[in-house]
Amino acid sequence: MLDPKYISNNVEQKIHDQWMDTGAFKAGAGAKVGAESFSIVIPPPNVTGSLHIGHALNNTLQDILVRWHRMRGFDTLWQPGTDHAGIATQMVVERKLAESQQPSRREMGREKFIEKVWEWKEESGGVIINQLKRLGASCDWSRERFTMDPGFHDAVLKVFVDMYNKDQIYRGKRLVNWDPHFETAISDLEVENIEVNGHMWHFKYPLAGGETYTYVEKNEDGNVTLTEERDYIAIATTRPETMLGDGAVAVHPDDERYASIVGKLCEIPVGPKELRRQIPIITDEYPVMDFGSGAVKITGAHDFNDYEVAKRNGIPLYALMDTKGAMRADGLSYHDAATQAQKIAQGEKAPEDATPINLVPEEYRGMDRFEARKKVIADITAEGLAVMHDVTKKDKESGEDITETLPYIENKKIMQPFGDRSKVVIEPMLTDQWYVDTSKIVQPAIDAVKSGEIKLMPESQRKVYFHWLENIEPWCISRQLWWGHQIPVWYGPAKNKSGEVDYSISQKVEFCGASFEEVAEKAKSYYGVAHVFDFDPAWDKTADGYKYLDAFSPIENFHRAQVADYFAGYDDIAVLERDPDVLDTWFSSGLWPIGTLGWPEETDELAKYFPTSVLITGFDIIFFWVARMIMMQKSVVGKIPFHTVYTHALVRDEKGKKMSKSVGNVIDPLVLIEEYGADATRFTFAAMAAPGADLKLSMQRVAGYRNFVTKIWNAARFLEMNECQRVEGFDPKSVQMPLNRWILGSTTRAVAAVTKSLGDFRFNDASSAAYEFVWGTFCDWFIELAKPTFMGEDEAQKAETRATAAFVLDQILALLHPFMPFVTEELWAETGKTGPARENMLVISAWPELAGLESAEAEAELNWLVDVISGIRSVRAQMNVPASARIPLHITGASDLTKGRIATHTGAIERLARIEAISLTDSVPSSSAQIVLNEANFALPLGDVIDIDAEKARLNKDIAKMDKEIMQIAKKLGNEQFLAKAPAAEVEKQRARAIELEGLRERLSEAVSRLD
Repeated sequence: MLDPKYISNNVEQKIHDQWMDTGAFKAGAGAKVGAESFSIVIPPPNVTGSLHIGHALNNTLQDILVRWHRMRGFDTLWQPGTDHAGIATQMVVERKLAESQQPSRREMGREKFIEKVWEWKEESGGVIINQLKRLGASCDWSRERFTMDPGFHDAVLKVFVDMYNKDQIYRGKRLVNWDPHFETAISDLEVENIEVNGHMWHFKYPLAGGETYTYVEKNEDGNVTLTEERDYIAIATTRPETMLGDGAVAVHPDDERYASIVGKLCEIPVGPKELRRQIPIITDEYPVMDFGSGAVKITGAHDFNDYEVAKRNGIPLYALMDTKGAMRADGLSYHDAATQAQKIAQGEKAPEDATPINLVPEEYRGMDRFEARKKVIADITAEGLAVMHDVTKKDKESGEDITETLPYIENKKIMQPFGDRSKVVIEPMLTDQWYVDTSKIVQPAIDAVKSGEIKLMPESQRKVYFHWLENIEPWCISRQLWWGHQIPVWYGPAKNKSGEVDYSISQKVEFCGASFEEVAEKAKSYYGVAHVFDFDPAWDKTADGYKYLDAFSPIENFHRAQVADYFAGYDDIAVLERDPDVLDTWFSSGLWPIGTLGWPEETDELAKYFPTSVLITGFDIIFFWVARMIMMQKSVVGKIPFHTVYTHALVRDEKGKKMSKSVGNVIDPLVLIEEYGADATRFTFAAMAAPGADLKLSMQRVAGYRNFVTKIWNAARFLEMNECQRVEGFDPKSVQMPLNRWILGSTTRAVAAVTKSLGDFRFNDASSAAYEFVWGTFCDWFIELAKPTFMGEDEAQKAETRATAAFVLDQILALLHPFMPFVTEELWAETGKTGPARENMLVISAWPELAGLESAEAEAELNWLVDVISGIRSVRAQMNVPASARIPLHITGASDLTKGRIATHTGAIERLARIEAISLTDSVPSSSAQIVLNEANFALPLGDVIDIDAEKARLNKDIAKMDKEIMQIAKKLGNEQFLAKAPAAEVEKQRARAIELEGLRERLSEAVSRLD
């Protein structure tokens, strides 16, 4: 006997345990013999993570597809796992060490710190996996992988080595996003661009040698508005501290104001006067003539746009900051650096690497970048080289206008990049990093999508994909961290001109290999030595008792500074030092499809499930992950990683705002599951997952679908109480009653609609079709119309209806299972306690396949009945007829067919439409509201029930009110300024409201016309 109420918290864990105990989620569970495979790899969440709303949406959609294919008999695999999340995990463990007052990462050294990370992973790294299980994710958890698994790690290193040997990976110096807190490069996805209050400072760069020129400004009509002699060029900057590294000032080639000084030199207005540095004035398409002064300072080592200008024009890149974001204190003295830079500005060839040239004056060296900014501004202003302007303000005492000449500083909103985890301002930094030469592997990824070999959904994502790949830059794959896949490259001393190994030469030789053993063989050959040692600078720096070990062993307890001296006396020894950096997690996760299936081994799983069938992911990582997976798999194994990519949009709050902790509108999916149940939460996501549209999530919506869960449970209880049991050998094609034939036909159409929509990845349409059928057709109509039969005395009709109801409930449970797995599995088990025994749990039972059950005659008859009752109910609601009032129904113009239907269904009409009596008449009573259905007219005399005139007045007043609002919205939507300035969400809200009002007005107008 079903419990009176379904309580999700009492059921979900029990059901999940049953699935796990029976192996229902394992690869191939429930598959037909010789079945086609269907596989999905889960986008691996960070091992440090907790389930957020985006995860919940993403994994719900994946699970719907996986459960659907499993029920259809496919050999199904949903491959789970987590990402090692280099920077996030290292941050978490370092914080834990500090909280427990243990030695810091640097104090304990790399090897011991990595041990601590693994300890943390074993203790706390499974949180998000358990949370995914609560959501109902039916992954093959026995195959869970981790991107630092030994096998996966080996695969990552193998790919790096192979790509290195193909010249697809190289080490180079380029501009990267640098996080001064973590002291590492980070990806664009780890940068949050936030609008903040900022300043734009305007400064003068004096022309070299005191030169002057005539500066002329003109308006749009070409009329001169300003003419003056100037001995400077003005620039504006939001980051004055970077002026120290300027390599040029750029103006647009069409800018007539500066044409006469292009090619000349100007002075950077900061630094010791006797060493005031000069830089050239150049032309480039980058400056915008009508923005600021139209002149742009070019600091190629600290700005991404400037970097491109500098590369195009051969401008040297002068690095100003250290890894902590402080002004550099290394390299040449300022005197020597400025002298060399001046020669370069005057035409001497710049070195390929200008990093040793430290152009930070001594008084700024070692200062924090923001402190340096204040000093630069103060020093320039004190020298009189700030651009000045007149500012008029009211005198506090006299109230009169007073004009002051002040430095020109614009207070303005600026977009500033912050580290998403460190929350510090990101610095564009020129550093040595490892890169994938994407130009060598990108074309197969472009061709795969263009040819249709890979399908992107929605189609709009193709444009985004091609834009990224057709304008692709080298991919920075190194990070200055300890946790991750350490770069498999070792450096050794170079040989001098005599061919002898020379430890004093700064240039190093690279040896790349998947293991030290492999690298050592290469080094032995290169150096002609018998022994090669691996020295790791992160190990303890104690000089006591170094161990002379045989080949391929590390030197432990050895002070780095002693390496050259200690080994210089041995002719048969070479010492290599491994690159300390690790690989970007996007590099390792780029191998996720093949790595999780056992590559580089030729495993059965790889043969069966690769390429995978579908990838479901957020639209925001089309480039960062999806495109890179395609490039990597094409490069490594020559195959696509998946056939279809479905991207979903963001989950926003109910007002359309992006969820943010600072705003306080974040919705925790675990709270939803706890309060409303996993089924209601999942169904909400599916119902709102319209292709290409953001989801606006509200608690009311989730609560509504919890009511749907309750509706299903109550329907099953009602059928149970009316002895609706499954019948052995029941043949749905044998039913005779129109009501039963109608519900079987409706079930067939619902199954077809859901099946087609899932096949088209239209999750919202699939869930809508299921919802409308189950709640509307089955619960509201079939069960209500079947009640007289259940309570009647015709045993044959009762038996057929009971069997039909039980059969349809089975189809409903199967139909809803991918969306609502817990309640459907529970009902499947409970309803299976009577009638023939269930062969399997619902999770591996067959998806409904119905055919030949539709009856045009039954459909026409029952749809007519539904329309009659619905029409009457609508009229009653529109006319404010009291719910308790029973009203006579007069029908005119009825055909013989209609008369027959009325005779058959009089009881249902009177009961469900609250009709007092039905009569066939020749005329319509006065003061009647009328409904026309086919050839017949259905009239409800309301004169004795409501005040007709008052009701007309009320309806007309409502119509007038709506007309006014419709006009106001039309005026707004016709205003170009409103459309240009209003948020897109507000414009869409007004359009939706207009449609809603038009529909409501039409219904009210119909109601008025019925009273005439």
